[in-house]
Amino acid sequence: MTGAQAPYARVALADGTLVATDTKPDNDLIPSLLAVSDVLGTGRYAADAARVQPGCTAVVVGDGAVGLMGVLSAKQMGAGRIIAMSRHKSRQELAVEYGATDIVSERGEGGVARIKELTGGVGADSVLECVGTKESMMQALNAARPGGSIGFVGVPHGVELDGQMLFFQQKSLMGGPAPVRKYLPHLINLVMTRMINPGKIFDLELPLRDVAEGYRAMDERRAIKAMLRM
Repeated sequence: MTGAQAPYARVALADGTLVATDTKPDNDLIPSLLAVSDVLGTGRYAADAARVQPGCTAVVVGDGAVGLMGVLSAKQMGAGRIIAMSRHKSRQELAVEYGATDIVSERGEGGVARIKELTGGVGADSVLECVGTKESMMQALNAARPGGSIGFVGVPHGVELDGQMLFFQQKSLMGGPAPVRKYLPHLINLVMTRMINPGKIFDLELPLRDVAEGYRAMDERRAIKAMLRM
């Protein structure tokens, strides 16, 4: 199986990849469970890779679905301060609802300067890179304090980093495809007990036949995440 945007899907080795809920979920929990299986697991991995610890200062680069789930994950993992980098009002509001304590709208050098200002010139302990461009990766690297950690889950698009520059950064860098299955039991439990509501990222609902419009809406920033229904 290479995708699941279809009426039916064959899941290989389903006994090892699927996680059953103890009871049938209430209908209002379905969006959150969909988020758990995708973007929340990815955001959680970004926080894990960035070594988010209780009381730390975390920065989230990117305000898409994964970035917002990174904010939620950092909050759940006990970060004391969470700085969300976002330019969009509706996403800023959701980031604050999910636990962001500060919003930075600047990008590039301006964004890094603002983070340094907020952290007394030091930088963040943990940075979650959830975009995948060279600009966002450099922003993440430069926003982290010496000895800090960057977790990158944004799929790289034309990202090339100089080896000597990385050598002298003295910062941890870890990322890649998220091992979502690892987090599913815990995240499902949080949703089923209504401790978290990641389903709020679905701000556009469309019939399956309009999948192309869903992608357009997300690409044009008219929607955070589109949900398709039969």
